[in-house]
Amino acid sequence: MEEMNNEISEIKELSVGDIVTGKVVKVEDKHVLVDIGYKVEGIIPISELSALRIETAGDAVKEGDELELKVKKVEDEEIVLSKKAVTADKAWEDLQKTFENDEIITATVQDIVKGGLVVDVGVRGFIPASLVETYYVEDFAEYQDKELTLKIVELDPEQNRIILSHRAVVEAEEDQKKHDVLEHLEEGQEIDGTVQRITDFGVFVDIGGIDGLVHISQLAHTHVDKATDVVSEGDTLRVKVLSVDKEKERISLSHKATQPGPWEGVENKIHVNDVVEGTVKRLVSFGAFVEVLPGVEGLVHISQISTEHIGTPGEVLEVDQQVSVKVLEVDEAAKRISLSIREIEEEQSQQEIKQYESDDDQSGFQLGDMIGDKLDKYK
Repeated sequence: MEEMNNEISEIKELSVGDIVTGKVVKVEDKHVLVDIGYKVEGIIPISELSALRIETAGDAVKEGDELELKVKKVEDEEIVLSKKAVTADKAWEDLQKTFENDEIITATVQDIVKGGLVVDVGVRGFIPASLVETYYVEDFAEYQDKELTLKIVELDPEQNRIILSHRAVVEAEEDQKKHDVLEHLEEGQEIDGTVQRITDFGVFVDIGGIDGLVHISQLAHTHVDKATDVVSEGDTLRVKVLSVDKEKERISLSHKATQPGPWEGVENKIHVNDVVEGTVKRLVSFGAFVEVLPGVEGLVHISQISTEHIGTPGEVLEVDQQVSVKVLEVDEAAKRISLSIREIEEEQSQQEIKQYESDDDQSGFQLGDMIGDKLDKYK
């Protein structure tokens, strides 16, 4: 009788807000019965089991589980308890410290709702769609049950509101990568990168977390009209670092600097006195530049353009015209080739004169043979 009176006394002394420990003795669809050591078993409604939406009580607990619970209601025949409230109280305290220290937490996506994702961080946390990734996500289906690293961007225990961001974690990681790359990047380095974006003026290449620009003039040794003629998005590109501005995070790169130049080995390809075919690329006041190999231009001085006197190269030549030129000089180190059109014309003229004289000699000999006998009659 004394023990029963003590139990009754304890029940009467139980107050809303008290924290008790109990053991799950029965799990129903919409509630759980818990032995908390008193005459009356406590009941946990399904709504007090978890901060997240669950279909049945069995989704959150099972028989035999030891639970720490908060008293929500005390009546003679009923004690209503909450597992969710205890979890939330502890969670808010931990989350407040995490928020103040700007720390990263990990949580699993429990539900996909309109406008974002729901996660369990001890309380119901929400990740707006705009804070999931650094890029637009059209379908969030693949995020179900996915574990994400998160930062707290808004915390309000009174409103039971917590907003989280995975995007903030990704951006912080990207910033750290940029910092690390910039710290170790030096002019003259050659590295591999991935083509990210192509513009009218060049190509942006990812070199390990930060993009550098390969200007269109640095894509190839030959003239490039469009960057897409040389590279495509996703291509791996070998580049050389031309300059680094760490404060503005600007990196200038070159692809052509990693490739053999068109002048490399040119003395083995073209020799003095060779006659080669070329294309007129530019006309200037003092002559014409003729491309004799891809990316290799030689100068035909105005005095070497024609056997006749001319005032400007344009009187004889035009851009894109195909011409035969004679090599006068090759200097690979200075990247200079001297060419002549006039010498070819002079040589052709000499050959024509010799041919004419040869033909004339033969004709004279044959004519004498033919009329020789007739002349003898007049001697």
